[in-house]
Formats: sequence, structure tokens, C-alpha cells
Amino acid sequence: MPALIPTQFRGTVTWLGVQRRPVEKLEIFGEPVAEMPLTFAGFAPEVHAGLTRPSCSRVLAQHPRGTTIRNARQLCLVSAEDLAEIAARLEMERIDPAWLGASVVIAGLPDFSFLPPSSRLQGPDGVTLVVDMENRPCQEPAVTMAKATGGQGKAFKTAARGRRGVTAWVEREGTLRLGDSLVLHVPDQRVWAHLEAARAGAAG
Repeated sequence: MPALIPTQFRGTVTWLGVQRRPVEKLEIFGEPVAEMPLTFAGFAPEVHAGLTRPSCSRVLAQHPRGTTIRNARQLCLVSAEDLAEIAARLEMERIDPAWLGASVVIAGLPDFSFLPPSSRLQGPDGVTLVVDMENRPCQEPAVTMAKATGGQGKAFKTAARGRRGVTAWVEREGTLRLGDSLVLHVPDQRVWAHLEAARAGAAG
């Protein structure tokens, strides 16, 4: 029995970019690219490429910082609709995805930042991205945005809550291009019945 369901939901790639240095290196922003050849290690010029990565603050409950772990954060995906909403919350005309170190901007997929983990986004040539999980906002993009705009965007972390997109890794090699239509495939699985109890235990 298939574990993943192809859906009628499709997103369009509206922007592709590369972050050649960590976002903490504020002297340089991401930059747009016309196409993105992807291997199992991600996008070669991207700072987050690789089959493994050192663990960071997001997984301190599981691993000491700097532990070598499997890289499920090869790409940062955001939606055009979420970027527009964040800009509105910040009273800005627009947000350049390069300021966030984004890899791919996708338009047309609703509730994008909460796509189910293990969902797939599949391109025309078969290239397939696996959604790891929500990419929760941090403060570094706010500093980058303020530098780029002369002071705007300082409240980014709050404004981007629930709209920062998702992280993803490459399941099938191929190339992403501007204008590509990506088909969303979701796991055929209900939400875990004990999720709220787990959240309550973590909060306690």
C-alpha cells in the first residue's frame, strides 16, 4: 500500500537562491540563481549542502552541539504568500528572500510552513525534496534585513512566527528551475494521537 499520496496541490518555483556563507556572516547575503542542480548532498555551492552536518541549537535536546548528524537541512524553502504576510506585519514593501538565506520560494501551496513532515515536493524532471519540519525563525535574518534596508525588519523573529517555511533534503537528484511546477505528496497517516500530551510534557 502506498505510504504517500500525490495531491492536487501544486506550487510554482518563483525564486531560487544560494547562501554561500552562514547567515551569521552578515557581510554577505544570499544571491539569486536561475537554476539549481541538486544531488543527494543538496546544492553544491550552498553553505548548508552536505550529507551530514554539525548539530546546532535546534537539536540540543537530542545531541551535544557540534555532533555530526545526518543533514536534513540542506535547503530552506519559503512560500511567496508567507513572505508577503511577514512584510505586511513588518510594514515593509517586500522582503528579499536573499536576506533570509532562502533556497527556494514557492507560490501556491496553502499553510506552507506546516506541511506535514516527510511530505514530498516533486519537480518536472523527477527531482524530489523531502520536507523535514517547520523552520522556526531566529534573530539573524533580522540583523541582515536591518543592514540591507537601513533599519527595517528588526521585529522579524516575531513577525515570521509560523511563516518561516520548512527545511528539506534531496531524495531524488535533478534540477530545479524558475517556473517549475512542484507536486505535493503527503504521508497517508493521521496525526499522532499523543501529540498534545507530548507537548504538555515538554512544556512542564
